[in-house]
Amino acid sequence: MTDMDLDDRPARRGWHKRIGPGGWAGTAVILFWALVALLGPWIAPHDPGATIADMPYAADERLLLGADYIGRDIWSRIILGARTTLGLALAATVLTYLIGATLGICAATVGGWADAGLSRVNDVLLSLPNIMLALLVIAAFGTSNIVVIATTAVVFSSSVFRFSRALAMNVMVQDFVEVAGIRGERFPWIVFHEVMPNIAMPLLSDFGMKLVFVMLFISGLSFIGLGVQPPTPDWGSMVRENVQGLAYGSYAALWPAGAIASLTLAINLVVDDLSARSSRAITQTMG
Repeated sequence: MTDMDLDDRPARRGWHKRIGPGGWAGTAVILFWALVALLGPWIAPHDPGATIADMPYAADERLLLGADYIGRDIWSRIILGARTTLGLALAATVLTYLIGATLGICAATVGGWADAGLSRVNDVLLSLPNIMLALLVIAAFGTSNIVVIATTAVVFSSSVFRFSRALAMNVMVQDFVEVAGIRGERFPWIVFHEVMPNIAMPLLSDFGMKLVFVMLFISGLSFIGLGVQPPTPDWGSMVRENVQGLAYGSYAALWPAGAIASLTLAINLVVDDLSARSSRAITQTMG
């Protein structure tokens, strides 16, 4: 096998392809909410904790989306809630991958007893329902942002471990990895120069999908009162606080729910577009 053959690997090609219309639309929505989260304290028209309207669920002309169940500005709380919801989801997803992907890749590359032991522990975690595991941890350690992030990372790291281990094992049986071992390359070199470049794109796509699941999971915890605690604005808790307003014709609960839906849909569009184009590029290269 020549050096040219070693560098001619499908996973290292085609990443520069332009994304399609769906991907651009999703990217625009993601950038919008990212800017809202970053600039929230400066662009919110009102104090998110201040009572502006005289009546609950009032349609006040000063308020873009009306008032919530105690007269606070819904739009200001959605703006400030974006920072909380996105920040917690992103932090939890990054921690999920630091745990799951690191252990999964190490298990596949080391093999032997390390692979067997880590896989059995991971099987135990996978056998536990996500919400039950979260409830047990939160009941034991209390509710805080740190506990929510750590709990979510533990819950989702098991699936990331299995996915990254499967990808790494497929790479470890390839000829170029065997050649690297024959050349005398050490474990870190094989991981960062042979394994990681060939599984980075599938992991990136899975990271986007996992971010969606994590955000929905954290919002679900907030909805049942175990996530972000008042008075901190959060999209999931905003839905819970205002859901009774639907009986009075108020849309106060639908606006934060729509924010969650728009962001999850946007991430799905980007991930689907990148995955489809990456698959076509790999097929054309191998063909």
